[in-house]
Amino acid sequence: MGATDECMRVMASLGKIAAVPSDFRRPCESVVHGGVLLALPALLAAGLLRHAARFFTLPAGFYGLEHIFMLLGMLALCRIKSIEQLRSTAPGEWGKLLGLDRCPEAKTLREKINILTTGGDGKGWSAQLCEDWMAANPAATATLYIDGHARAYHGHLTKLPRHYIARERLCLRATTDYWVNGLDGLPFFKINQAVDPGLIRALEEQLVPELELLVPNQPNQAELDADTLRMRFRLIFDREGYSPGFFKRMAAKRIACQTYHKHPDGDWPAGEFCTRQVPLMTGGEADMLLAERGTLIGSSKDDELWVREIRKLGTGGHQTAIISADWQADVAQIAGPQFGRWYQENFFKYGREHFNLDRQIDYQLEAVDETVRLVNPAWRKLDGEVRKRVAIQHRRKARLHDLGIAGQLEPAKAEHYMSAATTLRADIEREAAELDKLKKKRKETAKHLTFAELPEEERFLKLATRSKHFIDTIKIIAYRAETAMAHIVREQLNAHHQDEARALIRDLCTTPADLVPDEQAKTLTITLHSLATAKNNAAVAHLCAELNATQTLYPGTDLLMVFKSVSS
Repeated sequence: MGATDECMRVMASLGKIAAVPSDFRRPCESVVHGGVLLALPALLAAGLLRHAARFFTLPAGFYGLEHIFMLLGMLALCRIKSIEQLRSTAPGEWGKLLGLDRCPEAKTLREKINILTTGGDGKGWSAQLCEDWMAANPAATATLYIDGHARAYHGHLTKLPRHYIARERLCLRATTDYWVNGLDGLPFFKINQAVDPGLIRALEEQLVPELELLVPNQPNQAELDADTLRMRFRLIFDREGYSPGFFKRMAAKRIACQTYHKHPDGDWPAGEFCTRQVPLMTGGEADMLLAERGTLIGSSKDDELWVREIRKLGTGGHQTAIISADWQADVAQIAGPQFGRWYQENFFKYGREHFNLDRQIDYQLEAVDETVRLVNPAWRKLDGEVRKRVAIQHRRKARLHDLGIAGQLEPAKAEHYMSAATTLRADIEREAAELDKLKKKRKETAKHLTFAELPEEERFLKLATRSKHFIDTIKIIAYRAETAMAHIVREQLNAHHQDEARALIRDLCTTPADLVPDEQAKTLTITLHSLATAKNNAAVAHLCAELNATQTLYPGTDLLMVFKSVSS
């Protein structure tokens, strides 16, 4: 469908208007993706347009700031995973959802995003939204999940450093995002590291300073002085963040850290464990066999710290050890969040599958700060060779042990086994000498270099992140909006898991709807077409009642949105 609002388009091209207002004077039937308008109140509540005019501006034209933001939010919820994918959809149908003759074409939308990210302050906007989200739910910020998410880069414009991508079991060129999520898995913000310094340095140099400013309801100095065990907030991460020195430095700041114990001692007696009811974020409780002791971590006086060690006894007798510097939380309050880290992992998985979280928005390149420290490629190569040879040595020693046992079990072949063992022992001794040389060479090679010290052939440009950060913030808002709606329909579905509720919201967003404006009553009625089952229709009717209670006006108009379903 081509442009039909010629008059307004001519005026916009002449600079006579700042942006065309949304116009819903004509009713529209069976609008494709019309159901996504049911998500508009949730998108607005999550902050889609909040502070947008403060951090971004667009030059005068046909499409205004609100149109671009709403379109991007609705595209994310309808699983239009790239701007180019917009070319295969009906622009006139998207235009009806915006109150316009058509939505911008892909080229125009990309130009608008470039203007917004080049002249605007995307990081300031996301930081302000994060502050709002944390202030709206202070209880969710007392304990936070921190984790890195590597995004593989398969292009050829630059040779990014290699990272091990666990989900693909490959070492690929990649960039790393460090995410901060609440206990329920809802994301707050992320930072990108073109040159990944590792979780501990990212925490200490960037994330913790940011959180010290953002986390609400932190105790003041007088309250901390009055209670020596009280902490400002708690951070939970995986074994990559295990560092006694880091734990101690954070404890000095009164920030509690928690992770799995990297070097636990032997198993504790089964009699120490008792059943505890551990609250779950999904509701209800789980019974866990838990035990607790105090333990000293660190190998020197500089990093020694007394912490709590809490262990969970599994059904097979396996003991999982947790260490925490939080001395005030109950044992169940330590164990529950640690074993609930899969909420954040689920966010990464869901974000990749449904919001294309790993997609690079553009392929512009930027220079890397020459003072940035990174792993020396020569050291990494030596370290890889040492690890490979150590693994081979372990296998050889295991084989030598097996030969000794085989010789005892089969006396008739003892001479054969002894000969093989002699040859293998010589190989082990020869390899041990080579391994010692490699380890010495690795020790003599600097582990880290500044970017300026890198050999010319190892230098690279980093991927620009302005557009990616902006679009990811939109996706965070869309995910939060979808989560809020899923919570509402889950009440009606009586679903034990979010999966069923989220599937319903995904179907709802792509379901056609009728749009009927009423200029006298100042309403815009959105009537959703029937879904697949009566159960889903009843859940949507319940959602419509909740949305109508918000009394949301369509942005840029004085029309009150009224939501209806076939069951309403």
